[in-house]
Amino acid sequence: MKLSLTLSHQPSKLSPFHPNSDHLIGASRNFQIPFYLRRSMSGKSPGLVQKTYQNIVAKKKSAIEGVSEEMNLIASQNKDFAPSRRLIRSAFVDTQQQLDHVLFKMAPNGIRTEEWYEINSRGLEIFCKSWLPEPGVRIKGALCFCHGYGDTCTFFFEGIAKRIAAFGYAVYAMDYPGFGLSEGLHGYIPSFDELVDYVIEHYTKIKGRPELRGLPRFILGQSMGGAVTLKVHLKQPREWDGVILVAPMCKIAKDVIPPEPVLKLSTLLSKVIPKAKLLPQKDLAELVFREPRKRKMAVYNVISYSDRMRVRTAVELLKATSDIEMQVEKVSSPLLVLHGAADKLTDPLVSKFLYEKASSKDKTLKLYEEGYHGILEGEPDDRIFTVINDIVSWLDSRCSLK
Repeated sequence: MKLSLTLSHQPSKLSPFHPNSDHLIGASRNFQIPFYLRRSMSGKSPGLVQKTYQNIVAKKKSAIEGVSEEMNLIASQNKDFAPSRRLIRSAFVDTQQQLDHVLFKMAPNGIRTEEWYEINSRGLEIFCKSWLPEPGVRIKGALCFCHGYGDTCTFFFEGIAKRIAAFGYAVYAMDYPGFGLSEGLHGYIPSFDELVDYVIEHYTKIKGRPELRGLPRFILGQSMGGAVTLKVHLKQPREWDGVILVAPMCKIAKDVIPPEPVLKLSTLLSKVIPKAKLLPQKDLAELVFREPRKRKMAVYNVISYSDRMRVRTAVELLKATSDIEMQVEKVSSPLLVLHGAADKLTDPLVSKFLYEKASSKDKTLKLYEEGYHGILEGEPDDRIFTVINDIVSWLDSRCSLK
């Protein structure tokens, strides 16, 4: 069931997030407390409200340079649940689009975008988005996107989707439950197979859209989204005209797998305290973005999950990659695998392993020299365009056969 056709990106004149709003009300003026914080702590003593405000301001490590103190307050809210993530995104969407990044600066004009929420079979609101070519341009095919761990489809992928759409493709994306703007506990994957089933559920509806009738349909997965994509394909081996994987997470390197006692303890804890944030999480920006200037923009992905990994999530990711590794020979779809040769998050040798073992008769592997994990967003501009053009060229050649 579709809940809404379009989300407004413009803050209301009465919004507490509007930069010109009179957000300091009554006695709160003495503390300079934003209205949204005062409202959320209604009934609390002024001293407690002020202390909460001061504690938030004190979080210098998470401060985003170049935005106001109020915007930093908004970004520092607890993101465990979807309503706060949606408020944060609403406040930052215009700022994100103005970043000095080629994906935003050189985004094609005229692309038709739509945002909406749908209720999935579990009763969760799932955020969905589409990018279609400008009116009058023939649609060649559909491309459905699966995002990476902790990520969303509303930041860098916006620019990627627009460029692909400009070449004549209808691009569709969703945020998994617990990620981005979709409902669910932030960063929590209680079952990887269920997550995959939700993706299949949504994209089955997408493939039935009138504008896609008779057209080839492809699926693209990045990083953890590569594991999602492979599992989707393994469950639906004849439902896709091609699979594209970008730096896919499809096999855990032996030197990364925890010792057996740690694995057993993690499995036990995942049953007892599954939502606990216990696994260490470091800033991965240096491993994702090769270009330092682009690396600094990672903090603007304000609704990404960057906290410690939840216990059940970690166990589910290990199980998923193990399952994929055991079935890799069953990968039979036309396959394009793209990977940065210097990626230290997902091993390019694993992509080579996948390429060699897959039973696909039509398969291509491209390794990009010196490329880091984020070859679609963290590389020099010319490399980003090269990777996107490689995807489009591969799509074009498969669509011409239909």
